[in-house]
Amino acid sequence: MLRNFDGFIFDVDGTLTSTNELIFSSFNHVTQKYLNKRVSNEEIIAMFGPTEDVILQEWMKHDYHDARKDYFDFYSSQHQKMADIYPGMIDVLKFIKSKSIPLSIYTGKGKDSASITLKEIGVYDLFDMIVTGDDVKESKPSREGVDMFVEKFNLNRNKVLMIGDAPADVIAAHRAGVKAASVLWDSYARDKVLQMNSDYVFETVEEFKKFLEKNI
Repeated sequence: MLRNFDGFIFDVDGTLTSTNELIFSSFNHVTQKYLNKRVSNEEIIAMFGPTEDVILQEWMKHDYHDARKDYFDFYSSQHQKMADIYPGMIDVLKFIKSKSIPLSIYTGKGKDSASITLKEIGVYDLFDMIVTGDDVKESKPSREGVDMFVEKFNLNRNKVLMIGDAPADVIAAHRAGVKAASVLWDSYARDKVLQMNSDYVFETVEEFKKFLEKNI
């Protein structure tokens, strides 16, 4: 059977795993300690795109290095308690791997937090390529991370699918000429994503898995 996709790119937060609350708590852990203030979820979401390092440097003019250490210590120590992989997602990734199809991560997270998360949820070794915010000149919605994957594996762009929960994922995919799948099981930007006319939209992991079974 001819398959419709020869490569898959996954976002991390809100796509593979429920890390948003962990991220909000980690930022507030350091803003309360070093700036004596809480930051709203909306303020943090508005900063999404660059890596945690860039955000922390923006906020912590004088205590950046100490705040960075505290951020990642908190993020790592609280991960198991606050964030887990979405039910069924490991089966999805293993199903794709069973078809010998290349798998990549493209995330705005920095290398440190991406590594912590992917190892904590048990999927680090399933990916053939991991592109973080530290690996690109411009963060999503830049197409750079998509291009790196397509070029490394010499893929037909029409047969590459990028999966994410945010508007930036759709924009990056379309800029790079690949298909976009928006997943809504934990999206903080559901309405925006639905307005963007993604190529594919999935409400549940199970719905996405059934789609894959028919297309690869």
